[in-house]
Amino acid sequence: MGSVFRFLTSGESHGKSLNAIIEGIPAGFKISEEEINKDLKRRQGGYGRGLRMSIEQDTVEIKSGVRFGKTTGAPICLEIKNKDFENWKLPMCNSEVDFNDVEVLRKIAEKSFTKVRPGHADYAGSVKYNLEDLRDVLERSSARKTAIEVAVGSVAKQILKEFGITGFSHVIQIGDVKVDIKEDNYTLIKECSEKSELRCFDKYTTEKMKDAIDDAKQRGDTLGGKFEVIFGNLPVGLGSYVHWDRKLDGLLAQAVMSIPAIKAVEIGAGVEAATLSGSKMHDEIFVEGKQIYRKTNNAGGLEGGMTNGESIVIKGTMKAIPTMRTPLSTVDLLDYSQTQAHFERSDTCAVPACAVVAESRVAIVLVDEFLKKFGGDSLKEIKHNYERK
Repeated sequence: MGSVFRFLTSGESHGKSLNAIIEGIPAGFKISEEEINKDLKRRQGGYGRGLRMSIEQDTVEIKSGVRFGKTTGAPICLEIKNKDFENWKLPMCNSEVDFNDVEVLRKIAEKSFTKVRPGHADYAGSVKYNLEDLRDVLERSSARKTAIEVAVGSVAKQILKEFGITGFSHVIQIGDVKVDIKEDNYTLIKECSEKSELRCFDKYTTEKMKDAIDDAKQRGDTLGGKFEVIFGNLPVGLGSYVHWDRKLDGLLAQAVMSIPAIKAVEIGAGVEAATLSGSKMHDEIFVEGKQIYRKTNNAGGLEGGMTNGESIVIKGTMKAIPTMRTPLSTVDLLDYSQTQAHFERSDTCAVPACAVVAESRVAIVLVDEFLKKFGGDSLKEIKHNYERK
């Protein structure tokens, strides 16, 4: 079964804009630019971010598919303009340029590079697409494109919210500094995380994380970490067990795994499941009247590839950003000489931002599965289907 909620994005890191076209949103849903912009601001925040965040201050414009604040059933077009494009008009020009003009050639050469950055898409991308200037690889492979994905995810979250389905993300580790999660009150964790510079609900751990980031920045190094995404109030039965590519845990893992710099995804107990016996791993089922409930959630809200009524809990591990002020050894593809990696303006740590991106990716998968199960052409029709569940 194909996707109901489908989208495509376009745009480059220093191009004119980032764009998305979303198809499959029924009519009648309230979609707010203000809400999307709040999520874009959350993505740009976080201790350890670079100068680019102070340049852009992302805002979205809904170009089509929404009238008087509500969806019409038509495809929705979103656009985020890159303010930094003013400084890149010639190097990122879409039309032909005169390469015989020495001044034009000089300005383009200033932004071109052939020194491969370890950990990036540079080398494999240059071979795959037969590109000599690694700028052509960097521009689209850059995590900058996650801004428009967060905008799409914000639309997805606004749809889910109509049915009381909400989610959030929070950081649980930066470098080797981990937060001790004893608190299971998701409301409190969410509130405290949103107030934190690192999206970490514990103030003491946040300060230790900031110290680790400062130390890495001073050394010209970078740090990765781990975050958690939680969505609650989901109906039972989203996803399916009948085919491997319809299992919701697989779809969610792929969505989070494909975020730039993610190296591992866990659901529920995750890697800790290896240490738990069956009697401790599996969540016992209890009943009160006709209400089914559990006292634990090691399954992370998913059993057999489907939602089981508990909150979905997903962890993502982000590697340290490979662009560093203290560069690694590499090769210059111009002459295959040994050299130091190209440095592009970057962050010291972007784990809080990555958490927001993952939150959006999860919402996109969930809204697609929700519309498959309860879908219709309008909000009224979907609500009717949902209330009959």
